[in-house]
Amino acid sequence: MSAPEFIELARAIRARDPARPGWGEVILSYPGYHAVLWHRLAHRLWRWRLRTLGRFVSHLGRMLTGIEIHPGATIGRRLFIDHGMGVVIGETAEIGDDVLIYHGVTLGGLSLKPGKRHPTVRDGAVIGAGAAVLGPITVGRGARVGAHSVAVDPVPDGVTVVGIPARCPPGQCEDERTVGYGIAESKPDPVGERLEAMEAEIRALRQELARVRP
Repeated sequence: MSAPEFIELARAIRARDPARPGWGEVILSYPGYHAVLWHRLAHRLWRWRLRTLGRFVSHLGRMLTGIEIHPGATIGRRLFIDHGMGVVIGETAEIGDDVLIYHGVTLGGLSLKPGKRHPTVRDGAVIGAGAAVLGPITVGRGARVGAHSVAVDPVPDGVTVVGIPARCPPGQCEDERTVGYGIAESKPDPVGERLEAMEAEIRALRQELARVRP
């Protein structure tokens, strides 16, 4: 990491953290800051095909910060990992500029096959605490994934998704109507289908009971 980028990252953290930390606090006491610096070195070694050394440097960063970033992951400028403990970023993840990630976030894969397995997070996106973004999906520019949500489908630019699975809150996505439990209308809803079947059965039993009742 060049000196200007070193300073740029600290400046971005100071600007975005509501605690308004001083320069010394950020440089000495922010694990998200340290994790990015460790990753820059590990990623460079990974690209030089010094894979074992890159993994070792990444491991050191994980031990010191509690943040696990695979050396193969691609990270843009001014990434702010707030608090950071428990963050896991997979090998083929790609993160754009000015992204904000809170503690406990997982950018994980769903497949054991080689190739692109992890998410792409575009510029300015925010991933809430405890959220999991899984598979080779894209989180669009300025999009937000709510805390403890599980995103397995692409998130369009500027859209906020919440829940398990993560969906747009009702009334906030013009192009997507929703049914019970936040599942998109175009998606199967086995719980809703089962409830409808139970309701139909109850109605039939009531009708039968009313017919035979003296």
